[in-house]
Amino acid sequence: MKFFIDTADLNEIKDLAATGMVDGVTTNPSLAAKSGKKFLDLIAEICAVVKGPVSAEVTALDHVTMMKEAAVLRKIASNVAIKVPLTPDGLKTCKALSDDGVMVNVTLCFSAAQALLAAKAGAAFISPFVGRLDDVGTDGMDLIEDICTIYGNYGFRTEVLVASIRHPMHVVEAARLGAHVSTMPPSTLRQLFNHPLTEKGLKAFLDDWAKTGQSIL
Repeated sequence: MKFFIDTADLNEIKDLAATGMVDGVTTNPSLAAKSGKKFLDLIAEICAVVKGPVSAEVTALDHVTMMKEAAVLRKIASNVAIKVPLTPDGLKTCKALSDDGVMVNVTLCFSAAQALLAAKAGAAFISPFVGRLDDVGTDGMDLIEDICTIYGNYGFRTEVLVASIRHPMHVVEAARLGAHVSTMPPSTLRQLFNHPLTEKGLKAFLDDWAKTGQSIL
């Protein structure tokens, strides 16, 4: 499974990229606004740090303007993935861009039917939002299972990018179901490292080492 981080914080991106765990980055207008930086400059800086896909979202709602915005965004770097909403105009834009060899991330997916449409439009990634479904009393992981099954039935190349991840078990369950990518906040990626038995075992090793009075350096 690929790990993307869902942030526009350049310091967080640099820190986590150094671990080798970051395969890409997803951003959205809300995250970009929090950064305080000019959007185009921000995307360029992120692309210079992360070699994998970096999702940059259009803000227009109509196809013609989406294409104009995408033309600007795709010039930033070769690893920019244009992020479009799952609307008729968004899918029209997805089809046009995909046919031109551009990576497209179709976002705000909440049903298997929508995911099927995105795959037929040639999306590189589909972003189902599991956390937001959980928030309204629906099991978001059921959607991931449905999409993975449908895509497998027909050999679609669209990768399932699990979004709106709230905790480590979302990541583990998505991996179990065969999703291709999980995008998560930096804090959630760091949580994947943690286990109380690891900390307990490390403390025991270090305590025993200290008793020897030795030093490797």
